[in-house]
Amino acid sequence: MKLWYDKKSKDPTYFIQVGVRNGKKVTSKNIARIGKHSELLKITDDPLAYAKEQVAKYNEEAKKNNKVDMEVHLDFAKKIRSTDEAASASTLKNIGYLYLQRLYYQLEIDKFFSNITKDRKIRFNPDLVNRFMTYSRILAPDSKLGSFENLNTFYEEPVFDYQHIMRTMDLAYEHYNEYIEHLFKASGNILKRNTTICYYDCTNYYCEAESQDPDYVDEVTGEIFTGLRQYGFSKDHKPNPLVEMGLFMDTNGIPISMCIAPGNTSEQTTAIPLEKELVKMFGEEKNKFIYCADAGLSSYHIRNFNSMGGRAFVVTQSVKKLSDALKQAVFNDCDYRLLSDDSPVSIEALKTFDKKDEKNRFLYNDKAYKIIEANTLLDVGLYEERILNNGKTKRVKSKAALKQHVIITFSRKSMEYQRFIRNRQIERAKKLLEKMNPDQYKKGPNDVTRFIKKTGHSKDKYELDLEKIKEEEKYDGFYAIATNLDDCVKDILAINEQRYKIEDCFKILKTDFASRPYFHRTRERIIAHFMICYTALLIYRLLEVKLNRFDKNVHLTTRNIIETLQNMQVANISDLCYAAQYTGSKTLSALEGVFALGLDKQYYLPKELNKKCRKNF
Repeated sequence: MKLWYDKKSKDPTYFIQVGVRNGKKVTSKNIARIGKHSELLKITDDPLAYAKEQVAKYNEEAKKNNKVDMEVHLDFAKKIRSTDEAASASTLKNIGYLYLQRLYYQLEIDKFFSNITKDRKIRFNPDLVNRFMTYSRILAPDSKLGSFENLNTFYEEPVFDYQHIMRTMDLAYEHYNEYIEHLFKASGNILKRNTTICYYDCTNYYCEAESQDPDYVDEVTGEIFTGLRQYGFSKDHKPNPLVEMGLFMDTNGIPISMCIAPGNTSEQTTAIPLEKELVKMFGEEKNKFIYCADAGLSSYHIRNFNSMGGRAFVVTQSVKKLSDALKQAVFNDCDYRLLSDDSPVSIEALKTFDKKDEKNRFLYNDKAYKIIEANTLLDVGLYEERILNNGKTKRVKSKAALKQHVIITFSRKSMEYQRFIRNRQIERAKKLLEKMNPDQYKKGPNDVTRFIKKTGHSKDKYELDLEKIKEEEKYDGFYAIATNLDDCVKDILAINEQRYKIEDCFKILKTDFASRPYFHRTRERIIAHFMICYTALLIYRLLEVKLNRFDKNVHLTTRNIIETLQNMQVANISDLCYAAQYTGSKTLSALEGVFALGLDKQYYLPKELNKKCRKNF
């Protein structure tokens, strides 16, 4: 605060004045009146010196108590300034992104962009663009144009052109591998990365397009370059072209690396190339890890690759696809033991005990297990692709030997749940039989129509397939894991049980970050789009782990965290200060406990918020 008065006036009035920087706008406001020169002559011989003394006392008091008294005058007749804009805009500014910004700076992404552009003449700031595109993906996911149009909702109100977003995306794509590796190594300085187990999974993303990308054939070399957007299998049956993302995750649910492939790519072919990049990225000291994935990503080649170099694998195994010999071992009711105390148990006993008796509650929650040696891949029904002399590939059954064993588990609770689901499907199949049109009948492998079959040789009569139902019931409650580890069964099962975290990663990307549909057309922009999504996921997961470690007694969900950050908006009060327009919460308390940014106050001076925007940690 400073002293202000009209130096040209014969009888000036002395005021305490504060300078306010609101974004790029600098204004001065009189916040307290000391008095007129003639009035002060009644109490002092030197009104100017007295006024300066009052300003000094005011500053000292404000610094000591962190409190400023202001006189705010409100003119209720004053109207909002009219503009030529078609729609009115909110003047509230988000400051919740400042927590994300702390992690962004700790990842040193600004240094990465500085390094890759130091020899290039670029007149815009690609780090600024990448930074706010990342925040927008978390707080207000939209198209790149939509995010650009909403930049003024952030307190800093960053300024850059829409073309700069596209140019930044092109720049990021050029340094894809460097960027992913930089994020992994820099994240290790924020949280210790536990990569002893690496979880892998794939998912598809659809786009707003009506046709897939054509393949390009090089006229000189004959090389075929497959278009990125391709028709493929979609769980939600969307007819749009797809791209496929492969994602590796560590034991804390934090992403390690990713890859983007055409939507018609077999997901099994994506694992090993990306895993080889992981081995390079980890270095010789940390390249020994356990590969964990579901049955769709556990081919012979993948298991064989993870049996070398000190690596291991823990993958789910379909019981139905086991060989007849191994199935016989599964259903042979001997050698089963309880997981809790390793005592012998009978599967028949587990299937028949009274589940409603409180004495059997521990048994209902327990599992039985058996270890079956399966050192030949012929036993687990795996296949491999062989290249013939004519250049074509043929899918043949694997006959190579590989040390591994299958852990079979049985759970009465899982059996009851699976039968409950099937009974509902059977009821739906019965209703379907009543109204079935034979001309429109299509049998699916996983829906309720699998329980319907034709009656004899008739073309228009159908009935329930009781044999199919009985065959499926045999597998109720059984679950299998294939591994080459000789560790404790409990530890191996615990590894597999954490696979749900990678599904959470995909859920966050698709639902909370709205990463689909994407609106880009070229390979470069599509991959750059997912690089932004990946950065957002990494920052969010780091934030989530930090918050949950801060107070282990409080569990914060994804919606708790994101909604808190979204709702952290402030209102400009006559350019003098900002007032918080959000309430306190457990999430806000945890954020402050971790980062101590001081964003849990009711009022903020502009210079205070400006300081928090800087890289000052």
